[in-house]
Amino acid sequence: MELSSSILLTIALAPLVGCLLAGFFGKQIGRAGAHSVTILGLLISCGLSFYVLYQITAGGAPVYNHNIYTWFEIGKYTASVGFLIDRLTAMMMVVVTFVSLLVHVYTIGYMAEDDGYQRFFSYISLFTFSMLMLVMSNNFLQLFFGWEAVGLVSYLLIGFWFKRPTAIFANLKAFLVNRVGDFGFLLGIAAVLYFLGTLDYATAFATAPSLVGKTLALTQNTHWDAATVICILLFVGAMGKSAQVPLHVWLPDSMEGPTPISALIHAATMVTAGIFMVARMSPLYELSETALSVVLVIGATGALFTGLIGIVQNDIKRVVAYSTLSQLGYMTVALGVSAYAGAVFHLMTHAFFKALLFLGAGSVIIAMHHEQDMRYMGGLRKYMPITWITMWIGSLALVAFPGTAGFFSKDTIIEAVGESHRWGAHYAYFCVVAGAFVTATYTFRQMYLTFHGKERFTIVHDDHHGHGHHVDHRDDHGHHEAGIMHEAPKESPWVVTLPLILLAIPSLLVGFFTAKPMLFGGWFGSAIKVNEANDVLGEVGHEFHDAFHKMLSGFATLPFGLVVLAFLITTYIYLFNPSVADRVRRAFQPVYHVLQHKYWFDAVYYIVFARGGIALGRMFWKGGDAAVIDGVLIDGSASMIQRIAAGVRRLQSGYLYHYAFAMILGLILLLGGYWLVGH
Repeated sequence: MELSSSILLTIALAPLVGCLLAGFFGKQIGRAGAHSVTILGLLISCGLSFYVLYQITAGGAPVYNHNIYTWFEIGKYTASVGFLIDRLTAMMMVVVTFVSLLVHVYTIGYMAEDDGYQRFFSYISLFTFSMLMLVMSNNFLQLFFGWEAVGLVSYLLIGFWFKRPTAIFANLKAFLVNRVGDFGFLLGIAAVLYFLGTLDYATAFATAPSLVGKTLALTQNTHWDAATVICILLFVGAMGKSAQVPLHVWLPDSMEGPTPISALIHAATMVTAGIFMVARMSPLYELSETALSVVLVIGATGALFTGLIGIVQNDIKRVVAYSTLSQLGYMTVALGVSAYAGAVFHLMTHAFFKALLFLGAGSVIIAMHHEQDMRYMGGLRKYMPITWITMWIGSLALVAFPGTAGFFSKDTIIEAVGESHRWGAHYAYFCVVAGAFVTATYTFRQMYLTFHGKERFTIVHDDHHGHGHHVDHRDDHGHHEAGIMHEAPKESPWVVTLPLILLAIPSLLVGFFTAKPMLFGGWFGSAIKVNEANDVLGEVGHEFHDAFHKMLSGFATLPFGLVVLAFLITTYIYLFNPSVADRVRRAFQPVYHVLQHKYWFDAVYYIVFARGGIALGRMFWKGGDAAVIDGVLIDGSASMIQRIAAGVRRLQSGYLYHYAFAMILGLILLLGGYWLVGH
């Protein structure tokens, strides 16, 4: 039975209806009404997404690919709104709507005292609609609409607290960096239209082999392979959305937005849009070894080097943010070795455990009265047992502990890279294996600083410093003292802890039950295309018998050994001998300095592009606008006319003898000229 267009429209539009009601009628329906209509919309969308997934996988429904509405037709070019629903799309729909639903519920508790309550619910529902339009699209133009829409809503949400200068700086930074990526993405779409003559996925993929041998002539002697140009330009868009080096700088600063946004946008949905897009475009990427090598090297660089920055972070959300950058690097590496199914599978498992970690961090922030510095935490496990247990589950999935969801996806990527012979694969293998140690280091450090060890905050029972808020005390030398709190931390309300529990379940179990079909069983079908020579997952699959034996063998791998080593080191330092951390930092001061400054990407961008742009603008303003346009063309022409007029004005004296003299002089000149001509 074919899927119904009305069901698909309902899935996409239900969050939009909730957004419009909460946004335009927020005052009339109140806080309860705002969260009720948006959560109802997400419930409908999520429930129907699970139904679609069931129909596609077990109900015998064929792939749905139909246009719903024709936007315009110009000659042979047509722009339509349509849906392509296959197993890849159905899986993404379930991930997006399920995580978004839990974030909506979580937001009731997290934003309870915020003045922008209704506006926030409107924004996150609009974001869900935009993301659904992106993943459900069957053509490049609708993909671009969803791509830009999620970027716009991300801008609004990062700067949600618009009275904070840091929030405004962060959302502007995210918007500008993504403009760079989106420019490349738009050029890639234009190249698809130029070479293939269509924006429809099915037609473009069917005619993709015709790109072989075609080139783009930049100069008479410079010709670039058409498939490589298209794929690299499309990947530039993915680098912006999925925060790949060097367009990664916006994501850590986006932590200025409320924590539910970090979970929804920067863990489960928007930042994975680039990964989804490249997987969807696999018929194109399989035509270019060069493009895939570029993807591989950039992903490997991000997987290792952005993770290293997480080790020196003290803000609990920023640790998770740099972890996200690193894990996105792992997904990109999988794309680069043609393990598209591995990339999308890690996208799914990562969505669950990273959303769990972000929401868990938010629960801690609530308990600590919005203190985010882990140096003022410690010993919270006795106050917040549910948050503590669920965050440990998320952390074990993140470090790929055997049996967790992250293990089946992340270790498969590492093995796939080891099987690849593509240019850059050796470098990538080193990065992803070393990244296992780095990931475990910052993850266990975060858990120990937050939940274990001694309490590094002080509870007082007077109102001298203002009830319910952390006061930043410093001694006479300006050094931080322990945080001051006026009541003991306590577990968050059920609207916060319930989403944590519901996310912990798939973080622990989803990999065990889905790894074999999704990674090695051809579960995605025609949605993903891999050339036989590039099928590294097929090579890895020869060693995979079942999930249980895979889990047991995971205890004997090199990545797990590195995880254990990181566990022992961080346990010794942060539980038994905290002073070692300061000694290590002093011993590796140059390295620490580099990581603290995040490899100076921000500084270089600020000096070259921000200050450089201002200097260039000032040069054109003073040298071009003021000096040439105003000074010469406008003011210059006016002053020249003024000078001529002033000279002519002197001739008009009003005296009769002056005019008589001018007449006689003119007559003499006229007669003299006549005489000269006559002779």
